[in-house]
Order: sequence, then structure tokens, then C-alpha cells
Amino acid sequence: MWSLQTDRPLAVFDIESTGVNPRLDRIIDLAIVKIQPDGQRETHTYRVNPERAIPPGASAVHGIYDDDVKDAPPFRDIADEVIAVLEGCDLGGYNLIHYDIPLLLEECTRAGKTLVIEGRRVIDAQRIFHKKEPRDLTAALKFYCGGAHEGAHGALADVEATIDVLQGQLERYEDLPKTADELNEFCNPRDPSFVDAQGRLRWEEGQVVVNFGRNKGRTLRDLAATEAGFLRWIIDNNFPKDTRDIVSDALRGVFPKPPA
Repeated sequence: MWSLQTDRPLAVFDIESTGVNPRLDRIIDLAIVKIQPDGQRETHTYRVNPERAIPPGASAVHGIYDDDVKDAPPFRDIADEVIAVLEGCDLGGYNLIHYDIPLLLEECTRAGKTLVIEGRRVIDAQRIFHKKEPRDLTAALKFYCGGAHEGAHGALADVEATIDVLQGQLERYEDLPKTADELNEFCNPRDPSFVDAQGRLRWEEGQVVVNFGRNKGRTLRDLAATEAGFLRWIIDNNFPKDTRDIVSDALRGVFPKPPA
């Protein structure tokens, strides 16, 4: 029985996409369940052609590959229908505040459509989860080790508690990687299309392209030849070191080799 008391429908939705960047990635799967105030539900699902290759790392997560979407419509062809389904609804989901809503807004903008968020109530199950079940070090120590965190927020006490928690996690989860390399990959999965760690530079069709700002989408090779000043600006400003190193090499005519 639906327990939420509301005066208008709640559209709970989830997106699968080409990656984890709401600004840059594309929707490939969208599901919406509209729950009426009396609890009745209607379901809408959309498979979407992102008009770009789906990175293998993304496919490994959601199981959707290029062949699965090659005959699907691009988002611009379904944008009006999606907006109509959401009309008059509050919005619900899991992590939709940081991910699903921003990505959906970006897709609507690219399609030349407007999805109005203002005035809608937003219910994020992840926010509820984190507020009701704290995810801080004290909670982790209690969960994994059954102990209180004496001296919380003292640097040494926090370090020792973290070590205990890590040991507890390694013992508790049989499928958790046990090597540093594998655990690093588990904690820091990297989008295979990223050239640098933060994705300021990205692989597209074997070329390194800039992934931000006014030159977004232009190749590093083209910018090195025609707008060296822009690349020097990256080098001289507060960009990550690996980004600056790649750009510096490009100004010397040295470019990364495309991944296999």
C-alpha cells in the first residue's frame, strides 16, 4: 500500500547512460513510474540511441550495448513525450538530485525543449537513506567493528578507526578485492573514454578532444595548431597535473596514443 500523502502524482524515474557525467553523457534507457495520489501506477519506458558509442565500462554496469540501441530513437524524438509524462508531477528517484535530473535537463536542452523543475517537489531516496542511516566514520566503526569511536575527529583516532573499518570490510565481504590494484579500481572506477583522471580530456573516434568550455569537442591536435594560447591558459591555471602534462606535451607535438 502506497503510504506517501500527496496531492499530485509522483514520477519516480531512473536513467541509464553512457557515463557518469550529467553534463556530458547521454541517456540510453529511461524508466518512469507515475504514482497517482491514490496509489495507482502507470509505467513508461524508453530505450534511446545516444548517437555515440557506449563505452565498454558503462555497458559492463548496465548491460546495454551499441547493438541494443542502434534502432532506438534519439532523445530529441521522444523529448516531448517525456516532458508530457512528467507534466504536473513531483519527482522521485535515487540520487536524482545530483545525477538523473541534471542529465535529463541537459538532454532536454540539447533537444531544444524546456523541462521546468521549479515548483516541483523532489524526493530523493538516497538523501533519506543517508540521513536516516549515517555514513560517517563513527557509523562505519560501529557497523563493521561493533565499537564506539573514541576521540572522533582527532586525526590519529580517525586514522586508527579507518584501519579497523577497512580490515572489517575485507573480512566481511568475500567478493571484495584483496589486492591494492583491484581495490583501487573498485574504489575509483574510471570512465574508459577519459584521457585524464577527471575527464577534462576525452577520447572520441581516436582523437583527444577538450571536454569543457568554449572549445568543448575540438581536438587537442587542432587546438595545438590553431589556438595554442588556450592550451597555455590550461597549463598556467588550476587544472590537475595530469591534464596540464598532456596539454604541455601537445604543444610540443606529442599526443597520447589511442587506447586499444
